[in-house]
Amino acid sequence: MRLASTKTAAVLCGGLLLALSVPASAAVDAKLLDMLKANGQISAAQYSELQAELARDQKDQQIARQAQQETNEQIAATAKKTNELSVFDQKLAWAAKTQFKGDVRFRQETIKIDGEPNNGGRDKDRQRIRARLGAYTEINSQVDTGIRIATGGGDDARSTNQDQDGYFDKKSIWLDLGYIDYHPTQIKNLHVIGGKMLQPWVSMGDVIWDSDINPEGLALTYKYPLGSSAELFGSIGNYNLKDNVDGEGVQSRHDLRLTAGQLGTRFSITDNLKLTLGGSVYAYQNDEDSRCTGTTTPCALAVNGNSANEEFRLYEGFSQLDIGGLAVPLSLYGQYVKNNDASTDQDTAWLLGAKSKVFGFNLDYNYRDTQRNAVVGAFTDSDFANGTTGSRGHKMKVSYDIDKNFAVGATYFLTKADYASRTQTDANVNTLQLDAEAKF
Repeated sequence: MRLASTKTAAVLCGGLLLALSVPASAAVDAKLLDMLKANGQISAAQYSELQAELARDQKDQQIARQAQQETNEQIAATAKKTNELSVFDQKLAWAAKTQFKGDVRFRQETIKIDGEPNNGGRDKDRQRIRARLGAYTEINSQVDTGIRIATGGGDDARSTNQDQDGYFDKKSIWLDLGYIDYHPTQIKNLHVIGGKMLQPWVSMGDVIWDSDINPEGLALTYKYPLGSSAELFGSIGNYNLKDNVDGEGVQSRHDLRLTAGQLGTRFSITDNLKLTLGGSVYAYQNDEDSRCTGTTTPCALAVNGNSANEEFRLYEGFSQLDIGGLAVPLSLYGQYVKNNDASTDQDTAWLLGAKSKVFGFNLDYNYRDTQRNAVVGAFTDSDFANGTTGSRGHKMKVSYDIDKNFAVGATYFLTKADYASRTQTDANVNTLQLDAEAKF
């Protein structure tokens, strides 16, 4: 009897080992038990016990498979959620790299020109507003871009002001900036800028360029450090002003264009003396075909006091001396300009000025003398002498920050001009501007 039991157990173990060694289904396991019972190798009690164990094993396997399926579903759901979060994070990262900047200015302006009638003349007593909003984004580590819209009374390159006039009519919005700035990581401080951009050159005065002018074209700027206290800077660019200005063809050689180049340096003379020196060339091509003819408005380059047939190749020298160690900060600045292609000897302009800050007041003063054909009348400062060349006089400006990003100020122009008045030369042209400006 003991021998039979031993044999039965051996056969049973062998059958079970065979079943476990082969990946069998539940049906195969049940059939094996039936065969063992039929052959008399296991008793009815053993059959019932093994069948119950098989049922439990099958149930455990089903629970395990269900748990694994749930785990797989959870992993898939987590992966999907992670991917969705990754896309969202990417969008959020782009938004985090975008800055919105803008400003709103309210201005009271009074202009008085000798020889002009009070009614229907060029004298003004008006309120004006300026509003600008820009979005500036880091596309990647090498590319930035910017877009800005601004108010304006027309497509005047020199002004983004709007008169408060016209029975509460809506004010026009213009594209003021739209550019791409490529700065390769391989060449530090190099910028290649295309589109409608901020002025890429350094300006120490507004004799040549009104501060509102944003040129259009392709420019390259570069800074090269010379130790810890000095650097070289430069820029070069080509800008399109009018296609096919001579009417001879559609190629670029027939366009009115500006090629500009600048080179300068900044360095410390002592701990309290810093000097900036530089020179610029602004050369216009095909400007001999850009002349005032008939009643065309705007009338090419030669306007606002320039001779009608004027051509322009401007050479500029500029400097600024920043003086520290005084009771108040002080900067002295200046520029000199000569139009080498002028048709008359009225071909030079110069400006000298000083800036400081006293008791929280920002102070700026300069005196200038701009001969008739020294600079391009379409681009010179639109506020000085009512925006005309052939002028000389003083500009005095004071501003005060009332609170963070909010300031008030006053600017007074005390000038004489040869072409601002329609009835006399050497006319007094006095302008007062009172401003309140908020930035964000």
